[in-house]
Amino acid sequence: MAKTKEKGAGTEFYENPEVLASQLTKTEEFIEQNKKIVFGLGGLIALVIVGFFGYRYYMNNQNEEAQKEMFQAIYWFENGELDKAIDGDGNNYGFLNIVEDYGSTKAGNLANYYLGAVYLQKGEFETSIDYLESFGADDLLVQSRAYALMGDAYMELGNYTLAADQYGKAADYKSTEEFTPEYLMKQALAYEKANESSKAMESYKQVVEKYKDSKEYNEARKYLSMLEAKN
Repeated sequence: MAKTKEKGAGTEFYENPEVLASQLTKTEEFIEQNKKIVFGLGGLIALVIVGFFGYRYYMNNQNEEAQKEMFQAIYWFENGELDKAIDGDGNNYGFLNIVEDYGSTKAGNLANYYLGAVYLQKGEFETSIDYLESFGADDLLVQSRAYALMGDAYMELGNYTLAADQYGKAADYKSTEEFTPEYLMKQALAYEKANESSKAMESYKQVVEKYKDSKEYNEARKYLSMLEAKN
């Protein structure tokens, strides 16, 4: 039988059954001579696989527990009981407990967002920013909202340039017809307070040109006209 070689691959493929048998024999001899290495590697791979699925199972259970614990904290947050939402009541967890005990879970990550929102309402703006920076998600609305809340905190601190940057992140993150115009308007206001009129006009222009059906459209036109008249 003819011997063929795949072009460019650098590997020979044999059709001769005698040659194939010879290759198989060499493989068997290698395994026989290196049993400890072969079976050691096999055991290591098995441990890695078991460890991976075991970790996933553990994390799923942890996340479910954290979600159950967070139910009461969300209730307190929505009803304005901010101190309880942070620290709990001795029987139920607050968001701080959830971050400390379940920080590596999805629910623990979300608790960072809630803590940022709570501390913003309490007027503790730097603490709010710290927790919002610790939060990260692919969620269409929550991640952009986190950026916007950081913008609000920087506005309260009088750091208008950083506020504008955060509002810009909120506007650019998976833009939506409903929320992006709101973030652009906030960005424009931050730029105005930072005495950066040209950048403010750009933010207003985006609303006017891209979001004509938004509730912010008429306001954006008005403020854009006022700035253009001044400049």
